[in-house]
Amino acid sequence: MEDFATAKVEDCLGPTEIIDSNNSIVTKFLEENLAGETSIEHAISLYYAVRDKVRYDAYDIDLSPEGLSASRALELNHGWCVSKAVLLAALCRACDIPAALGYADVKNHLSTERLRETMGTDVFYWHGYTAIWLNDTWVKATPAFNIGLCEKFRIKPLEFDGAEDSIYHPFDLDGRKHMDYLSYKGEFSDVPLERIRADFSKFYPKLSMLKQGGDFDSEVDIEVS
Repeated sequence: MEDFATAKVEDCLGPTEIIDSNNSIVTKFLEENLAGETSIEHAISLYYAVRDKVRYDAYDIDLSPEGLSASRALELNHGWCVSKAVLLAALCRACDIPAALGYADVKNHLSTERLRETMGTDVFYWHGYTAIWLNDTWVKATPAFNIGLCEKFRIKPLEFDGAEDSIYHPFDLDGRKHMDYLSYKGEFSDVPLERIRADFSKFYPKLSMLKQGGDFDSEVDIEVS
């Protein structure tokens, strides 16, 4: 078992190549969506902006620094769990709230036929969330699934109050299995890209095929019809 990562607060404020909190696209989105007066109110407003204004797309997985960057998620107006977590972290850092990237291995029961066939498993390694430093503790926030996607799959949307961890529920609204957290890898001050690439290459050798002729939203509609 690899050591559990614990990010240092002082390392989680500035921009990086991937967490490009100083990018003009990121700061513009921040200005348009920041609400409230306190750090907690700011973090809450940014969480909901990322959750619902940047749609989830499980097929567009680009493991390059540019492809994972916060600015790229805004340019595309979509992302997957890791890139949307990066975006939320960048927005928090842009308004002086320390934010890290957290990861867990999960068994995800929300998928499409193409996703299941390409991945060859329902285990998602390096599922991403954002860890936000509020009231002197790390609070988990998971902005991946936008509310429209939750409604289609009949899963309870994740809320965030700045105090309690916001992680996926084990069951959907109909009592079916939704998400099992198998293990936590910890929180990192930047994306551990080489480790993610190595594991994806090992566990998902056909991952590049996801983009070939597939449209995630359309295939979600087929899955739930």
